[in-house]
Amino acid sequence: MRVVVQRSKEAQVMIKQKVVGQISHGFVLLVGFTEGDGEKEINYCANKIAKLRVFSDSDGKMNQSLAQVGGSILSISQFTLYADTRKGNRPGFSKAQAPQLAEENYQQFNQQLRNFGLNVETGEFGADMQVSLQNDGPVTIIYDTAEL
Repeated sequence: MRVVVQRSKEAQVMIKQKVVGQISHGFVLLVGFTEGDGEKEINYCANKIAKLRVFSDSDGKMNQSLAQVGGSILSISQFTLYADTRKGNRPGFSKAQAPQLAEENYQQFNQQLRNFGLNVETGEFGADMQVSLQNDGPVTIIYDTAEL
């Protein structure tokens, strides 16, 4: 499982020119799954992200979590996080988890984040989406459960 976390001042996702998810400040998550990913990886990433302290405290240090600053999450499924770019110029996606299982895992991951009391907005799994955000910092953190 790979999750790219971007701290943002605002973000939204559109499908067919209609806003389907929007946050004022918090995290934009790009979420991908590979074969073998399941509950263990989902729980690990949800726990780490819910407790991630990258928002400034009163001393200007990155020391506060999303909940402490009243932020939200915009979670976007993105199988292209598992692109294989070793050969040629056209990436392969055979390492991405099968769509049906990936969608189940994506929904479970978002629910785990909600279980921490976080507001989670989403795009639509498998849809052609346009994501816009104002990256804050910029602060970008990558979680990859293969590195555990």
